[in-house]
Amino acid sequence: MTNLKIHGGAPRDLDGDLAALRGDCARMAPHWTAPARITPLPVSPSLIHGVTVPPKSARLLDAMSDYGD
Repeated sequence: MTNLKIHGGAPRDLDGDLAALRGDCARMAPHWTAPARITPLPVSPSLIHGVTVPPKSARLLDAMSDYGD
């Protein structure tokens, strides 16, 4: 069954301006905490497999010049 309880009220002004939007965002910001930054570890090339490139894409990339040409 769906919980139909509403936390808080509706926005004050549905056709609000930028100031109202910024206020709404400021009130919601504490609910949107970012996780701690995770630094990815390098992966050995021998573990990378299963990547396929369609022939049309390979030809397209082959025809493009590299930066600095």
